[in-house]
Amino acid sequence: MTTGFPGTMDFTGFNAPSRVECDVFDLEIDGTLPEEINGSWYRLTPDAQFPPLDRNDTLISGDGMISRFRFNDGHVDFRSRYVMTERLKDDRAARRSLHGRYRNPFTDDPSVRGHRRGAANTTPVWHGGRLLCLKEDSRAMEVDPHTLETVGEWNYGGRLKSQTMTAHPRLDVETGELYFFGYEAGGLATRDVAFCVADRNGELVREEWFQVPYVALMHDFLVTKEHVIFPVFPTTADLARIQAGGAHWVWEPDKGTFIGIMPRAGSVNDMRWFRGEARMSFHCMNGFSDGSKVHMDHCVSGVNVFPFIQQASGIHVLPHESFGGLVRWTFDLSRPGEEYEEVILGPPGDMPRIADRDHMRNCAIAYYERFDPANGPPLLAGPVGAGFNTVSRIELGPGKLRDYHQPGATFEEAIHVPSRQPGHEGYLVLAAELHGENLSEVLVLQAERPDSGPLCRVKLPLRLRPQVHGNWVPAVVTA
Repeated sequence: MTTGFPGTMDFTGFNAPSRVECDVFDLEIDGTLPEEINGSWYRLTPDAQFPPLDRNDTLISGDGMISRFRFNDGHVDFRSRYVMTERLKDDRAARRSLHGRYRNPFTDDPSVRGHRRGAANTTPVWHGGRLLCLKEDSRAMEVDPHTLETVGEWNYGGRLKSQTMTAHPRLDVETGELYFFGYEAGGLATRDVAFCVADRNGELVREEWFQVPYVALMHDFLVTKEHVIFPVFPTTADLARIQAGGAHWVWEPDKGTFIGIMPRAGSVNDMRWFRGEARMSFHCMNGFSDGSKVHMDHCVSGVNVFPFIQQASGIHVLPHESFGGLVRWTFDLSRPGEEYEEVILGPPGDMPRIADRDHMRNCAIAYYERFDPANGPPLLAGPVGAGFNTVSRIELGPGKLRDYHQPGATFEEAIHVPSRQPGHEGYLVLAAELHGENLSEVLVLQAERPDSGPLCRVKLPLRLRPQVHGNWVPAVVTA
């Protein structure tokens, strides 16, 4: 018999598991959906099938649920399916969770020791004619882009040697190449990182290994036209601690921050390391090279904001108490030394997004989500606790913000959908959690003027569990 889920932050309110696999045809639309929005928005969500073996488990440990909003000539259909990983198959056979602490296989039920435990729950990526579901502690899982049925683990035809693949690969829209990496590539708590490139056809054409200064949570990275940037922040892993049943991650600020930069056309042997004070960043917005200078735009904080990592580290810092913001770090490769410069671009936030055409160049406009106390009190949504209550468009030079918010709602990561109209900035599409109604809806905003309110609201007859990431795939690509 399946028992109840824990009454913790990670499993109550909008964080309560949904566990719904369904098809909803022709969703109700309030307003006018632009017909040029034609394609699929894929989302990945951690959605635990069974109550966790570890009652203090984190939301981000849940089983991957892939969903698709299909936009077609002014209509929207919805579909959701679990990604059938080896982990989920094992749990379903037992009708209970067999897996213990987050990213700690030594706490699993003995019956699944040695089995693959990746949850495929973070980012859906379309490349080389395949839809891949990614989580950084394992290799990708492929799913059918139309039915969402699971195809199986994807290891580039056996050529990928890394045991892991980042949830944040970087696509060069001009060459069609997908750049990615895997940390702990050689196994649990190893310093090994594999740098990889797949060509436009999805063939692995490059895999080079190097070691980072310490084992770190490397959630994201950046690629410019000339360089590759590897951030190393002091959220660290230790094999002895993990083997003893402890936490995979703890915050160790004394280790400081390291940033590795290598020539894109060069080798990992050409890596140059810069060093700074302890900071934490999960998501990079963009990077670009300008002569000898390499620029890294990303969202930073002064400490790891995840409550379960803070608990394991013996600290407690609320997100609004951690200094940070949307910043630009600049590295001058013509100068000796380990230092770099910081410029604040905007107020704190996360889930940054720019138009695909602007990647790898100095762009003027970006979008991200923020919690602004002026727009209401904290509402529970997502693994950090307080959900985002503000959607922002920012002009990166002057830092001018245009914000959208609505009372009683929190927002998930927005995707950017380009427009075919000359001079049109495109659209932002995102899910909103309606806390008073315990339902979700999809908002379509003008990217240039989110403050003017939604062009339309796509109504859902159910509550979506907060996603991690999503991506837009034009209809012509998957037809």
